[in-house]
This record gives sequence, C-alpha cells and structure tokens, in this order.
Amino acid sequence: MIIETEHRVIVQGITGAQGTYWTEQMQAYGTTIIGGVNPRKPGIEHLGVPVFASAVEAAETLGRIDVSVLFVPPAGALAAVGDAIEAGIRLVVVLTEFIPVHDTMTMIAMANECGCRIIGPNTAGTVTPGQTFVGFMPAFDDRIFRPGRIGVVSRSGSLGTLTALELTRAGYGQSAFVGIGGDPVSGTTTLEAVAALDTHRGTDAIVIIGEIGGRKEEDAAMAVAACSKPVVSFIAGAAAPVGTRMGHAGAIIEGTTGTHSSKKAALVEAGAIVVDVPWEIPGALAVCSIGPDRKHQTEEKSTVGDTT
Repeated sequence: MIIETEHRVIVQGITGAQGTYWTEQMQAYGTTIIGGVNPRKPGIEHLGVPVFASAVEAAETLGRIDVSVLFVPPAGALAAVGDAIEAGIRLVVVLTEFIPVHDTMTMIAMANECGCRIIGPNTAGTVTPGQTFVGFMPAFDDRIFRPGRIGVVSRSGSLGTLTALELTRAGYGQSAFVGIGGDPVSGTTTLEAVAALDTHRGTDAIVIIGEIGGRKEEDAAMAVAACSKPVVSFIAGAAAPVGTRMGHAGAIIEGTTGTHSSKKAALVEAGAIVVDVPWEIPGALAVCSIGPDRKHQTEEKSTVGDTT
C-alpha cells in the first residue's frame, strides 16, 4: 500500500476535470502514470498517455499495471473496481465518496477473492514524500510533506494534512501517508496500515490519526501491541457532545465502542502515546527518542536567516 516511483499507475476517469487536474499534479510530482480509462473516449491521448475503454484493455496493451486510482462517480465505482480487478491490478485507490455500503462490501469481497487490496473508499489517497502521491493530497507543498521517517495513517485527509504540517514544522519528515478513508466499511483498516508501516524499512515511528465512531482504532490496538516501532496517536472528537453525528459516515458510536475514551484506552493499553491535540505529536515522538531530521532543521534555519 506504500506506492513508490517504480509502481505503474493508471487513472480511471482521467479525462474529467478532477481526473485531469490531479493527474497533472501526480505526474509533475513523480508518479508513474502510464495510461487512463474512459469508456467514452478510447483511443485518444490525454496528458501524454493513452486512454483506453477499460482497465482490462489497458493491461492488454501496456502490460503490468500496479495501481489504479479512481476519479469516477459513486454509481460507477463498483464497475470500475471490478474492471481493475479483472485487469489483474493488485492495488486500487478509491477516492470516491457516497458509494452505497452494499457496493463497497461487494467490491471488497471481490478484491479479497482475487488478492487485490483496496484503499478507500472516501480516501484522499496516499503520499510517499519525495517519490509519489496517488489521489488529491498536497504532496507537492514541501511546507506540508517532506521525505523522512515517520509513517502516518489517517481516516481523514484534512487531519492527515494537518498532522503532516505539524511534523514538518517540527523538523520531522514522513516516510508515507496512508489515507484509509472515512467510510464505515473500508478496504484497508487502520490495523492493516499500521502493520504495513511496522514492516516498512523507511519508517521509524507511526502516527495514527483517528476519530470517534467505528472500531478501527480499537481493532488497531492489536497491531500497536505487536508493533516494533513507537506509536503516537491523536483521536478527534473528544469534545463532541454525546449523540453528535460527525462528518464522516464512519463516525458512528456503537454501545461502549467508538467513543473517544474507548479508543484512547485501547491504544494506551497497547503501548501508544495518545495526545490531546495534533501539535503535541512531535513532542510525543521526542519522548519516544525519535528526533527530528537534522537536514530539515538545517533547511528551516537557513530559510529563517535568509534576508535576501
């Protein structure tokens, strides 16, 4: 689920306004985009890559495809994921929100049967700073994302961006950002993302950004307990009144699970440090003996001292 420069990516929905804009940004950043899909515009070239009627056709022509990213409407998401799976693609990033839960469950079942991983739905995507991003995260802004050794897992794209900003301000770079998405049913769980970062050689510590509702953070505590790397977490929603419905569809409290206190207790018991606000994350990493990146600190000092 950590996408690097050598991974070959196609964009399903490449010719739409959002697909076009973000494909240009991904290409400029270094993501290896090799083609796109639009059933209504096969045979054209768009942004320097060929467009095909389907992912299956793209695979037949282009050969190996490692990743597909979807810029498609909710009604077309299930068919697009099925097309990507049939093409033999093993990682599908589903950015689309408002996908019916039944469709999401169906696509995840299809993916599991074929050994494919889905990230999302309702995700902002992934970032491997200095190499690639897939989705619509502001990876190209080095005030927010810089290469480093801290892996970030987040249900929320905006909270994940804020966390990356706080890390960068404190001199920490990121090894990878994985946005698992805010829907109640998702193809990749917090637990799975934490486990992946624990085995990632470029990651020294893991930050979990969660929120009230669902069981993703409670379940992730199992991975945290087995983790060989320090884990710091922030859970949004501590001040939410009882019964408040949060913005994400996944923010549903069930009985005694899904609350801020239940998530914090599970993570703390598993060995994580849980902070009250995102800007406390760098300090918690320092407590874990994970220091800032000296290169980034030097760059910040140089910028501050530059009076030209």
